[in-house]
Amino acid sequence: MPRKRLLLASSSPYRRELLKKLGLAFSCASPDIDESPTPAEAPDVLAVRLAEAKAKALAATYPGHWIIGSDQIATLPSGALLSKPETYTKAYQQLERSSGQSINFLTGLALLDADSGKLQTCCERFTVHFRSLTAQEIDTYLRKEEPYDCAGSFKMEGLGITLFQELQGRDPNSLIGLPLIALTNMLTTWGRNPLLEP
Repeated sequence: MPRKRLLLASSSPYRRELLKKLGLAFSCASPDIDESPTPAEAPDVLAVRLAEAKAKALAATYPGHWIIGSDQIATLPSGALLSKPETYTKAYQQLERSSGQSINFLTGLALLDADSGKLQTCCERFTVHFRSLTAQEIDTYLRKEEPYDCAGSFKMEGLGITLFQELQGRDPNSLIGLPLIALTNMLTTWGRNPLLEP
């Protein structure tokens, strides 16, 4: 039986760079799904549902693949969701609300066999404790990095690290958008250990 190919169900350059770390050949495709939360849907349930939906949206188009779906939800202590801000004003407001707070990042992960429909899912939690930020710090950060396509309005890979007091979680990759530890475990469960790939 031919080996299943890997497909990343995402257009995110951040997730693509993360997946490259595992040294596995893969391709990318962007799924078209409705990412709206349902009423009273818990953030962890939403993250996993969207990750699964992304993978399933591409299954018919990509037979012979294992499809990786991932989605991230960020929440304030109040439970309010933080989105991708898209603009300076919204990003500023998000960082102002996050200042001095602990923000939970819930990253849903799905691995789907497009042929059999077999599915593995999980939700990885990572908590970011923000420093108390001044207006000047927020403004300077946003103008330097323009993280307007990032949930929570920061890029972990760059100056985003200067915004934090402490990080808590199993896998810092999940904060960027793809929990590689969990994904490695899923792949290994199905017989694809990245360390033993030819």
